[in-house]
Amino acid sequence: MQDKPLFYVVVLAVLLVLVILATGIGGFARGGEFNRKHGNRLMRWRIIAQAVAIALILLFIWLRSR
Repeated sequence: MQDKPLFYVVVLAVLLVLVILATGIGGFARGGEFNRKHGNRLMRWRIIAQAVAIALILLFIWLRSR
């Protein structure tokens, strides 16, 4: 399973979602100018990254089942 290049791409996509989510939550918790300026943008990027990660996971599962 881990010798597949797509597996590493999936892991990278999931980690990217985690980093974006943690940055957004951290900015929201601290508040201030950073949250006002970047809060909505970070959550939009999280949703996009999450959709890509889910699509890659589904592709990985589909390819493994073949």
